[in-house]
Amino acid sequence: MKTYALVIAQSAKDDLERLHSFAADIDPDMAEGTLKTIKSAFEILTRHPHTCRKVQSADLSNCALRELVIRFGNTGYLALFEIVAEEFVLVLAVRHQRESDYR
Repeated sequence: MKTYALVIAQSAKDDLERLHSFAADIDPDMAEGTLKTIKSAFEILTRHPHTCRKVQSADLSNCALRELVIRFGNTGYLALFEIVAEEFVLVLAVRHQRESDYR
């Protein structure tokens, strides 16, 4: 089975920090669970990134962009990523499902 290297862009790291800070203001234990759930979900990208949904955009020339849906409680998170040259997966952004768009 092919394994992809996982790279998390600085923009996605910033998103994770933002999401953690927001959750920590509500419940510190939930904040830690949030990060643990998201990072655990990233593991699917190392083996099965093609199972995630393609991003719908006006420019369909970049069909390597996909979203990983991460369930957490009644809602969850979305991770935007790109499969790069069949060698690695680059996580570009992470957002809560109720946010309007990636930052």
